[in-house]
Amino acid sequence: MSLVLKKSIYLFIFCLLFLPSCHSDSSDKIRIATAANMQFAMQALTQAFTDQNHIECEVILSSSGKLNAQIKNGAPFDIFVSADLKYPTDLYEHGFALNAPKVYAQGRLILWSTLENFTPSLNWLTQKTFQHLALANPKTAPYGVAALEVLDKLNLYEQVKEKLVFGENIAQTNQFVTTQAAQVGFTSKSVIYAPHLKTKGNWQEISSEYYSPIQQGVILLKNNRNKQEQAQAFFDFLFSKEAKKILESFGYGVSFDEESLRPLPK
Repeated sequence: MSLVLKKSIYLFIFCLLFLPSCHSDSSDKIRIATAANMQFAMQALTQAFTDQNHIECEVILSSSGKLNAQIKNGAPFDIFVSADLKYPTDLYEHGFALNAPKVYAQGRLILWSTLENFTPSLNWLTQKTFQHLALANPKTAPYGVAALEVLDKLNLYEQVKEKLVFGENIAQTNQFVTTQAAQVGFTSKSVIYAPHLKTKGNWQEISSEYYSPIQQGVILLKNNRNKQEQAQAFFDFLFSKEAKKILESFGYGVSFDEESLRPLPK
């Protein structure tokens, strides 16, 4: 074996054993477990954060409940951006989080349809022509919980229960509405501010008196110590004026005083 070949082999083994940086991977990215209602807002948030801090982000979308279960089973996420406080509080109390949950936004619920020349309303749900109503699975999705609260509050549940179609999360619920598999659906107001959905369909905002406040919380996870500084940077960014303006532009309620959320308009 030639001396050059021997040196090449030794160098290759050395890189494998001692220099992980000799090969490139996506390990430098912070992994953000994100509730599906935040899909479009998170795209804008991570872009602004990366432009400002030069830290890449990987976004993992699902329902808050499913993300909670994945984190408990060891999923390598650095931050959990939930659609409520229930799941991040659960993780904090069971030792998975570095901090108590902090509310970054307040969600708003709408009734949305993409049928032509049609504006949905809660009263319309009692009509015989109504066939399917989409909502996120309330077992794992906070917006699904809010939707059921609305139906219960207005004594509509018994009238519509056979017509309910459950999405795994808000993203799938939106898909039911956009494909018109369901005539109407309860979803996050943020969807109507997504660039490709702004002109699709009509919607009615649901009064906040019909459902409990959707307080959306975020926590830092005890995952990778090497990522904690970068994860903390995104956490801090989420409460910056720039991030709050982005959240507000997607229909979320935010506070600019750092202490309490601004009440939703009636």
